[in-house]
Amino acid sequence: MNDRTTRRRFTAGTLAVAIAAALASAGAAQAADKVKVGINNVVSDVVFHLGIERGIFAAEGLEVELIAFDSGPKMIAPLGSGQIDVGAGASSAGLYNAAARGINIKVVADKGSTPVHYDYMPLMVRKELVDSGKVKTVADLKGMRVGSVGPGAATNAKMAHILAKAGLTYKDVNHNYIGYPQQIAAFTTGAIDAAITTEPSVTQAVNNGVAVRFVVDGYPNQQVAVLLYGGDFIAKRRDIAQRFMNAYVKSARIFNDATAGGRFDGKGADEIIKTIMRTTGLKDAELFKTMIPNGIDPDGKVDVASMAQDLKFFTETGYLERPAKVEDVVDTSFADAAVKQIGRYKAAQN
Repeated sequence: MNDRTTRRRFTAGTLAVAIAAALASAGAAQAADKVKVGINNVVSDVVFHLGIERGIFAAEGLEVELIAFDSGPKMIAPLGSGQIDVGAGASSAGLYNAAARGINIKVVADKGSTPVHYDYMPLMVRKELVDSGKVKTVADLKGMRVGSVGPGAATNAKMAHILAKAGLTYKDVNHNYIGYPQQIAAFTTGAIDAAITTEPSVTQAVNNGVAVRFVVDGYPNQQVAVLLYGGDFIAKRRDIAQRFMNAYVKSARIFNDATAGGRFDGKGADEIIKTIMRTTGLKDAELFKTMIPNGIDPDGKVDVASMAQDLKFFTETGYLERPAKVEDVVDTSFADAAVKQIGRYKAAQN
């Protein structure tokens, strides 16, 4: 083998290595950034599924992994430690208590709220009590058994708000702690007389003839469910966190188009329903004819005023471990930046 052949092979080999390195570098540059998101497999999680199914997250250079938790509070520690980046939580006393313990998490956007016509968490009363005339007004609930998902929940603040309008205090009713799905059975057996429950349990209870929607829009614009970011996600991966928010807001707008007017009958509603059924295990498409969707602000806006009102309730009822402020847990900068980049929401024309 002469020197020329050796040089030719060496040059070709070097070139091949250089090309491979360049391709690997380009591939790494184009690799999607991974984001781990905690979900509860509830209706409002559809926004995440839409973002994945329709390539909205991918368009932002993101690969989103959805991790199911059986309750929102169980996401708090993983969010604080960086095991997950994003979570679906509640505007509850637990959120403020976590912040007081030094767990770094922030409310960054709306995930479930109750603007007028979107009260997916109404006050339900046992149908037998309404039919008999025993309960004609909210004031008639005095001394009765009220189902609650747990202490420090946003639904408790809503119940107190509705009771106060009728001249009652939160302590004027008896509180039984019971999960939303189990509240239907509790109405059936008479274990509870009233509850603020959530969809689809609301519609299922009505369809089963065990409870009625007694007060709807009793607390407009309450911030019930929230989108949470972990502190590490905010501080160490801010660009990725912003791109996630951009995609989230775009997905929320698709949901808003489909649920215009507080019904699942807007633009693209049929496809939204299919996604909800596939991802939640709901089997009865008929539910969606009368089911009320949760609100999700199409610009990601958090209703800070309602959070402040609920915080006052948590404080007065002793649910807080130490004094807190709404500002301790809210960061609106990501949603604000998303709207600045993609513009304000414009409702779809059917």
